[in-house]
This record gives sequence, C-alpha cells and structure tokens, in this order.
Amino acid sequence: MAQINPHILFKGTTEEAFNFYKSVFGGDFSMLLRMKDLPKDPENPISETVGNKIINISLPIGKNNLLMGSDVAEHFMDQELVTGNRYTISISAESKEEADQLFNGLSAGGEIEYPLSDSPWDSYFGMLADKYGIQWMVDYTPKN
Repeated sequence: MAQINPHILFKGTTEEAFNFYKSVFGGDFSMLLRMKDLPKDPENPISETVGNKIINISLPIGKNNLLMGSDVAEHFMDQELVTGNRYTISISAESKEEADQLFNGLSAGGEIEYPLSDSPWDSYFGMLADKYGIQWMVDYTPKN
C-alpha cells in the first residue's frame, strides 16, 4: 500500500526550517535538490538566488515517515504561498502502476498541475489538485 507523507511549502526558508527539524528529529536528509540542479532552460535562465532555492528536501522520521518540503516555485510554476496551499499530501507509491492508479483517481474532476512522468530526480512524479482543491503529489521511486 502507498505511504502518505506531509509536504510543506516555504517562502525561501526551507533549508533553515529543515535544519531546525533535523535538530529536533535527528537523522540526515535523504534528498536535497535545488532549483539549479534541474535541467537548464536557456530561454528561461534563473538567477543565483532562485537557483539556490530548494525544490525538494526529505527528512526521514522514524522507520517509514518522511517530512518533505520545498520553497515556493514562483519562477517556473507561478506558484504563490498563500494560506491554504502551504501543505501538500505526498503519496509514495509502491509501483508505477499504483502511482498511475492513484494519480488518475485523485485527478478525476480536478486539475493536473504537473503530469505524472519521469522526473529529473529519478522518480515517476506528478502533482494535482483534486476536485475539492486539495493538493497532492504522487511519486514512485524504484528501489535499487
């Protein structure tokens, strides 16, 4: 069965916040990906400030939980941090087929924000808002 993890948006303070959470919960980040780590788009260059923003950070908590986060992606998604969109439910599927099933089910009547596809960070990933406006991220990362 899929695993559900909280994902928190920040306005440029993700790294600071997650270092604080790391000091509280212990452990090490299982992922830290910055905007500058994504494939370059020569038609839309990003500044050094934007390049250093966090696009994905994960802190394992306990045996099976992840606290995930990112800085608001206003540069390439016109995303704005407002009350109500600061939290996203992230689902870690156990297979690509389960990811497809969950993504397609949740997106029915909703709005796909990022189509489910292979991501630059080696996972199968998509984002959507369901018909009730709840933000979801669906991810499948094969285990080697």
